[in-house]
Order: sequence, then structure tokens, then C-alpha cells
Amino acid sequence: MLKIIISPAKKMNTTDDYPCALTTPAFLDRALELHARLKEMSLSELKNLWGCSDRLAEQNYERLSTYSPDQALTPALLSYEGLQYQHISSSVFTNSQWNYAVSHLRILSGFYGLLSPTDKVIPYRLEMQAGLRTERGNNLYSYWGDSLYRRLIEEGSTELVNLASGEYSKSILPYISQDIERPVSCVTCVFGEMKSGKVKMKGTQAKIARGEMVRWMSENEIEKVQDIREFKESGYSFCPELSQEDKYVFLLSGTDSTSRP
Repeated sequence: MLKIIISPAKKMNTTDDYPCALTTPAFLDRALELHARLKEMSLSELKNLWGCSDRLAEQNYERLSTYSPDQALTPALLSYEGLQYQHISSSVFTNSQWNYAVSHLRILSGFYGLLSPTDKVIPYRLEMQAGLRTERGNNLYSYWGDSLYRRLIEEGSTELVNLASGEYSKSILPYISQDIERPVSCVTCVFGEMKSGKVKMKGTQAKIARGEMVRWMSENEIEKVQDIREFKESGYSFCPELSQEDKYVFLLSGTDSTSRP
């Protein structure tokens, strides 16, 4: 089965208006463990861990007391904000798009591990690259280990479309190459533009394109990795000359500036 993996967003909200039945995150027990660990820390320790402003540190410190993962009420796909999620446009999904997303889309999370779109979540701040020490190691990559990859395998994943950032895909990709018993093919999508003969990626454009890709795949109910080469939203098109078996490059049209002064 085809699965799409994406990153979460730092900014989150809560809502009680959603069109789906809530589900329970696969790693809720691990999220509760991390929640308890964070609550042990002081505001100054958390501010250093989060690497954020005083205002954001205070807001998220208060959230640790206000919310608990076992009392969440917002589906993950509607909880995250940011450019990627704005362009997924899940708030206007049809029933068939929701069904597709539930079957095919997974959100990687430093706090929850792996989320289905309908999994109930709380607002939190914990990036995957955070150096949070736990009994399982000195960071969240050690904390999660290969559990997120194994969960994808348990769900029947045979093909992955990687639309996650490097920070988050690092929790999955190393284990694919190590797994010789259950081969999983994975294609990482690169969205960029040609500048002076080289592919240049811009963070803002990449986030928008990743969201557009998820929305387009849900609209067209894509089931095979090779079919995403037909993606042509927002001026992008597949570039076979620059692509590889495990990397698909999509370029903005009319951006080659090799002949410009």
C-alpha cells in the first residue's frame, strides 16, 4: 500500500468542528510518557529545549498543564497550521478525500511519533530534532528508534512518498535501507526552480508544493508512486532528466536563469 509521510507544523489550534470520527494515536502511551517528562522541566529548561521566544515558551509551558494527550479533541490534520496545511485544504475535503487521507497519509511527530489524519491531538511544541533526554536516549531519534518505520510496515506500507523535511524523514529513511526482509520503495519529492543551471529549493515554496501534492493525490486517489509524476499544480512539472529512482524532481516552469545577467 502507498503511504505519504509529511512533517507537522509548529503552530497548532483546537477545534470542535470536524467531519470525521476521532481515532486514537498509535503511540499514545509514548506521548503520555513525553508529556510527563516535559512537565518535570522548568520554564527556562523548556525555553532552551524549544529554542523559542519568552512569549511562546510561556504559552507552551501553560499548555502542558492545560492539555493532556489522553483528553485530546482535535483531529491531527485540522490541528496543524502553516503553509503546507493551508494548501492541503483539509477543511474543505470531500468524504472521499478524507477516506483517502486516512488510508494513505501519515504525519511524523516528535511528540506523537506517527499520526493518522483523524488521530486526536493536543497543541504541543516538540520538534523531532529536539535534544530531549529520556530513558531511551539523548534525543528523540533515539527515543523513537525504528518504531515509526515498523508501524508503517505493520500498516501494510510497500511504497512511500516522502514529502517530509529532512528533520522528520530522518526518523524513517535510515531504516528502509537496513531492512532486507521487507523491501519498501521510497521516493523523496524535491520541489525547486532552475537557477544558473542548478536546482534551488526555497523553504516557503517547498511547503506550499508539498501541501498541493497531498491535496492533488487525495483528489485523484493516487495509488502508485509513479503516478505522482503527473503532478502539475502551481506551475510545477516532473523533470525526468534530474530525477532518480528514489528522488523525483519537480521544477517550476520558466525559472531557468542561466542566460540572464
